[in-house]
Order: sequence, then C-alpha cells, then structure tokens
Amino acid sequence: MSICIIYGIYLLFFSLLFFIFSINFMMVDYSLMLEFDLISVNSSSIIMTILFDWMSFLFMSFVLFISSMVIFYSEDYMAGDLNINRFIMLVLMFVLSMMLLIISPNLISILLGWDGLGLVSYCLVIYYQNVKSYNAGMITALSNRIGDVALLMAIAWMLNYGSFNYIYYIDYFCNSTEMNIIIALVMLAALTKSAQIPFSSWLPAAMAAPTPVSSLVHSSTLVTAGIYLLIRFNFALNYELSLFLLFIGTMTMFMAGLGANFEFDLKKIIALSTLSQLGLMMATLSLGEFKLAFFHLLTHALFKALLFMCAGAMIHNLGNCQDIRYMGSLLINMPLSCSFFIISNLSLCGLPFMSGFYSKDLILEILSMNYLNLYIYIIFFLSTGLTVCYTFRLIYYVIIGDFNYLCLNGVNDCGYKMLAGMMGLIFLVIVGGSMLMWLIFPTPYFISLPLIMKLMALLVSGVGAWLGYEISKFSLSYSLKSLNLLKSSFFLSSMWYMPYVSTFGVNYYPLSFSSGLYKMLDQGWLEYYGSQNIFSKIKKYSIFFHILYFNNLKIFLLLSVMWILFMIFYL
Repeated sequence: MSICIIYGIYLLFFSLLFFIFSINFMMVDYSLMLEFDLISVNSSSIIMTILFDWMSFLFMSFVLFISSMVIFYSEDYMAGDLNINRFIMLVLMFVLSMMLLIISPNLISILLGWDGLGLVSYCLVIYYQNVKSYNAGMITALSNRIGDVALLMAIAWMLNYGSFNYIYYIDYFCNSTEMNIIIALVMLAALTKSAQIPFSSWLPAAMAAPTPVSSLVHSSTLVTAGIYLLIRFNFALNYELSLFLLFIGTMTMFMAGLGANFEFDLKKIIALSTLSQLGLMMATLSLGEFKLAFFHLLTHALFKALLFMCAGAMIHNLGNCQDIRYMGSLLINMPLSCSFFIISNLSLCGLPFMSGFYSKDLILEILSMNYLNLYIYIIFFLSTGLTVCYTFRLIYYVIIGDFNYLCLNGVNDCGYKMLAGMMGLIFLVIVGGSMLMWLIFPTPYFISLPLIMKLMALLVSGVGAWLGYEISKFSLSYSLKSLNLLKSSFFLSSMWYMPYVSTFGVNYYPLSFSSGLYKMLDQGWLEYYGSQNIFSKIKKYSIFFHILYFNNLKIFLLLSVMWILFMIFYL
C-alpha cells in the first residue's frame, strides 16, 4: 500500500472522529481547555494550552477531510515525481501547523502554527524548482513576514497582562483603548495571511505550487488562517476597526472579481475567486456575524478544493497547459471531471440549494437588513454579479466553446485515484451547505425583506451569468474589445497594479536606483576622491621612493658628478 493511501486513510479517520466530537460539543454546549505544564522553575511555568470547542473540532474535521482527499488525488497527479514521499511529508507538516493554529487559545502557540504555515508554504510554492516558483515563494514568504512581525508585537503587548492566553481577556478588549493596539496588530496579521488589500498580490503568485497544494492551501488552510484568527478575536473588534475591515473586505472582493474577468490562466482565475470570497468573509465578519463568516469559510473550503482538483485534472490531461484559450469542449473528452467542475462552479455562484447558496444568500440577506450605506450595498451585490460573470466565462472557455488545443491525444478522464479524490468531495459540495446550516444555526434566522430585495441576489446572478457568457463569445481570431482600451484593461487585470508595487516596487526599482548610486558614487566620485585614488597615489609615490632607496649609491654618484660639472662650468 502506498504512502498516499495510508496517510489519506489516517486523516479521513481523524476527520470523521473530530466531526462526531464537534456535534457532541455543539449539542451539550461544551468547551474544553487542556493545560500541559511543560517546564516549571521557581513558580515560573511554561504551559501549553489547548482549546477544544465545537468550532475548532468542526474546522479541524473539514481541514483533515480535504487533506485526505488531496493526498488520495496526489498519488496520480504527482505520479511522475521521484520525491513524492517528501511532497506528502510537506503536506502533512502543513496540515499539522494548521491544527496547531486552530486549537491554540494562546498567542505564542498561534505564532508557532502561523510561522509553520508560512515556512512550509514557501517550501511547497518553490516545489517546482524554477525562477518563477522562487520569485513566487519569496513574495509569499515576505508578505507573510509582515503579519508574523505584527503577531510578535501583539505578543510583546500581551506582556502587560498576566498571560498570553488572549481568550481570558476577550471581554476586556472591548473596554480598553490600550487593548485596541493588540487587536489592530492581530488584524494586520490576518490581512497579510488572508491576502487582503494591499497584500493581495502573493495569492495568485502562489499558484506556482503543484495543484494539489493549491487545492489545500487556497481552500481550507493558509488563506483561511487569518479569517479564523479574527473569528476567534471577533468580540474584541470595536466600531472603527470593524468599519475599516468592512471597507478593506469589500474592496478586495470587488478588485478580485474584476481581475478574474480579465485573466486567462485557469489556476489564477480560481485563485482570484478565492481572494474574492476571502473579502466576502472579512466583510461578513466586520458586520458582527462571526458564525456566518465561519459557515461560509467551511462551505467555500469544500467547493474551492474540488474546483482546484478539477482544474488540476484538466491541466494534467492537457500536458500542463493552463491557458483557458487553448481549452474548450472538454465535456466531450472529460465528462466526469467537467460535471464536478460545473457543480463546484455553480456552488461558488450560489445556485439555490447547492452548498454555497446557503451561506452566500444568507450573508447578502443579512446585509440587506443592516443599516449600512448605499456604497456597501451596491459593492456587495456587484461583486456577487462579477463572481457569476467570471464563472460563466470560465465555463464557456473550458467546457462549451470550441476545442483549441493542438492535439486530441490523451485528453480523457484518466486516473481513477484523482477521480476518487474528487468524488469524496462532490457529495459534500451538494449537501454540505444544508447540513452545516442545520448544525451551526439550530435557531433559524428570521429575514423579512421586500420582494425586490429578496430577489436581488438571484437577479444580479442572472445578469452576471448573461454578461459572462456574452464577454466570452469573442473568438481568438476576432479583435478583442479590451485591446481598444489597453491601459484600463491592463490596470483591471493586474489587480490595480498591486503586483508591480509589491514586486517591482520592493525589488526592481530600489535595486536599479541603488545600482545607479553604486556606479556613480561608490564606483565613481567617491572612488576618485576616496580610498582608491589615495591608494593609487600613495602606491605610485612609494614605488618612486622605493626606486630611489634601491639606487641611492648611483643617485649619490650621479648627483656628485652633476655638482662637480655645475661647479666647473659656472666658476
């Protein structure tokens, strides 16, 4: 039995076990805190604290379930890799770091899991060892370092209190202005890890990782760590920070939705879709609906993991081609993978009675009941419309449109292990939303809205689907309309120039400027008036005096002769 099957079965078993625990803890409204006294010296103790409640068990169950499916899937996808054992070990380290983060009520142990995620994600992003992967890995690691530093500073601020266990002070956070510094630092850490504006550019760059990693990282682990941390800290968010978070979240979801409509890389479109959903979760959290944000986090994890797996199967069969313009009519050659792809895409759009519908529709209806301004209302629904727009564009390019690949060979639903991994998720993508709805909200929300506001979500989804289909009908031979507006298209497709700020702005421009200074000053005028010129002059003089020293007798005799001649001629 292969390493993938063994670890996949282990993770699946623990996933089911944690799910049963979660239901049990939820039913009896029970939380458990375990303290392990690691070192005790002179009344000073180092204690490892673990928090078990329904939320941590449920999230761990979902992370382990998705991880098990990804590991089953990896056996076929990574079949040609000589170092598959190393790959599986890295994935397991990644999952363990996430587990540590989920069960920690303590900022120190959170930092261990947080940094573990950052370091292992760097190793996974640079797995295909090429220049593009190295650059993407550096952007990922360095963007996340900002959040790590913010978390370290929050730990330093916690030294003012009796313990690093933030959970003891959560009620005190709201009333203290000093404590607002801690929550602001934690929020900064969450913004970097969950790739919100202005730290968004690392998320599409991290697509350089193998697709099974993308499926795991961008559904339930790395990017959701920031959301989960803020869900734990949600009671501490004051009014000003909530408004700031709402603005950042809405801008991120709008920017990602626009960018995905201009993108042609299959994995990057799905990555931008993840970014859009993370913005939605952040905005939901800022409205005070932490349970609803957690609900959407779980349903999103299911359909996004499946979406990445389907994309991976297509890329795998098309000889590692990721450009959607080369795809088309894949439904004929890969019917099962395409069926899964369409179902997970429709779940992302919030099609009624799929898993994504239960969380997305509820979020939009609760927003409609809130006393917020028109800007927030419009941008929420506009972003929902953009989601449906890029989804139908993607479906048209990949599944419905003309087949544009160079050859037909090998494009089929091969790899029963890849299909087994996808089949494990498809059931939950369809029924997971309703199941979680009954679990997390035993008392249903009562929502009373006018008919037009009630139908607004379906209306913008319909308009978005029609627009997406119309946009995608341009053939490759036609003159694309976006070419007439090249600058604005480039601005929207490049995430509002954010990658250029975070890559060129961080390395290229400072390096070229410093190179100019180096040539002009360090190797130029400073060299002339500084050390090198002085050195060359002293060296020249010392050589001259050296010659004089070694020829002093000759010089003495020569001078003597010259002196005698001078005396003779002038006297």
